[in-house]
Amino acid sequence: MKLWLLIGAWLLLAAAILLLSSRIFFHFSLNRRGHDDRIVLDITALFGLVKYHYTLPALVFEGLKRGLHVKLEETGIAPVKSAKEGEANIDKEDVSEWFEFGKKALRATRGLKRWTADTLSHVQITKLDWSTNFSLGDAAGTATAAGALWGLKWTVIGWTSQWVKLMRSPRLFVVPVFEDTVKFSTEVDCKGRISAGYALYAGFRLLVRAMQADEGIKQWKEIVREMRSRRREKSVA
Repeated sequence: MKLWLLIGAWLLLAAAILLLSSRIFFHFSLNRRGHDDRIVLDITALFGLVKYHYTLPALVFEGLKRGLHVKLEETGIAPVKSAKEGEANIDKEDVSEWFEFGKKALRATRGLKRWTADTLSHVQITKLDWSTNFSLGDAAGTATAAGALWGLKWTVIGWTSQWVKLMRSPRLFVVPVFEDTVKFSTEVDCKGRISAGYALYAGFRLLVRAMQADEGIKQWKEIVREMRSRRREKSVA
């Protein structure tokens, strides 16, 4: 009996070590060609045992009143395979509510900004490619805009590098197309990872910081309840 308990303890210890030493990988891609948009996010953990795949195959702006129409497809293996999809409109009211949720989260968590910065600093970006082809309809304007776009891209990369670790130099491309018609296409391909052990540690720190805030846990429960209520209202509408 003691032998089996010892074997079980060693197996649990080995599983814990494997879990903490594993990494969570993500792959984000964005593709826009004309009026066609596609955003894909893949998340893999526990040596491939846990997989999530999210796809936004449609992003359509339906005016100031209805906002942005979004279609989301989700599949996952964790460990049971699942699949679902949904559609929704994101309007200015949704954006305002997200800002309010963010403010409430700041009040409900002690040092949330610092926690976010510390967590992002452990994210490693292993690949970042960003290519843009465009035409403004005239050669002079296209050439001028190309230079401005180069500057904008490097500004974004510089800002990003302050938050996450870039493991290799990003590959940026700006291709001016000298045609008489207006054209635009852009493609972003980003891969990264974070230690599963640190992700668990970050989650524990977040829980501790919420407990340290005045009624932090209670406020977080209210935030989650309000978000679920808002989601049900949107689905009914």
